[in-house]
Amino acid sequence: MSETLYVTQDLTAPQSFTSGVEGPAVGGDGTVYAVNYAEQHTIGEVKADGTSSGVFVQLADGSIGNGIRFHSDGSMLIADYPKHNVLQVDMATRAISVYAHEPKMNQPNDLAIGANDIVYASDPNWSASTGQIWRVVKGATTLLDGDMGTTNGIEVSPDEDKLYVNESVQRNVWAYGLSPTGEISNKRLLIQFPDHGMDGMRCDVDGNIHITRYGKGTIAVLSPAGEVLREVALTGKNPSNIAFGGPDGRTCYVTLADRGNIEQYRTDRPGRSWALAQR
Repeated sequence: MSETLYVTQDLTAPQSFTSGVEGPAVGGDGTVYAVNYAEQHTIGEVKADGTSSGVFVQLADGSIGNGIRFHSDGSMLIADYPKHNVLQVDMATRAISVYAHEPKMNQPNDLAIGANDIVYASDPNWSASTGQIWRVVKGATTLLDGDMGTTNGIEVSPDEDKLYVNESVQRNVWAYGLSPTGEISNKRLLIQFPDHGMDGMRCDVDGNIHITRYGKGTIAVLSPAGEVLREVALTGKNPSNIAFGGPDGRTCYVTLADRGNIEQYRTDRPGRSWALAQR
């Protein structure tokens, strides 16, 4: 029997997270993590069937999370935008440490990570409508592009040779060539949307880019060539980010700022990060 695809339902109740809900990522056991569960400064955890949720860790010293990714060693990495950090969480002990700190960042926003554990961080300056991209390895940061619009969603392609970055205010999606050592080159415009903003985005295993259309209430699915293949309608209007998970990597989890919750739907292809974690 064929299953129903692209039809959303709630994973968590409305207002279970604050309006700052962001950065969904799926752990090795299928648990969904996102920032600002019930209150700011938290990382929430939600079982994949939605039956149990709560605070996984509380961030200290004014830190607030945004994007979340998982390192190959299993630890969680969190963009801590007020403190200009990428934080690292030991999943067994829940101990939090600073993975990297960069005072020249505006506010580290979303994260992408390659199979080689090189992290890439978008870094918007919302008031100036400008932004940057950083390469992050443990204890070290490198500015890759300091002359951009309002950088937000960021992702590595499945073949690891492209880095995608979007600009929310300018509505652009850019593609860069990406070297094995994390150098970028050959910047080109993939698409410019005529309306509405963008936030987080993730690739599936075919290299299609699933982009949250903030204000429009959809997920736009782009081919690697920049063609819009479909748009998935959500219940909320302000999706902030997306992650793939479930037993086969084909469940999409979307954080909704206006509803303060996580919606989910089934799609036809597994996510890149999910497939990478199965190796």
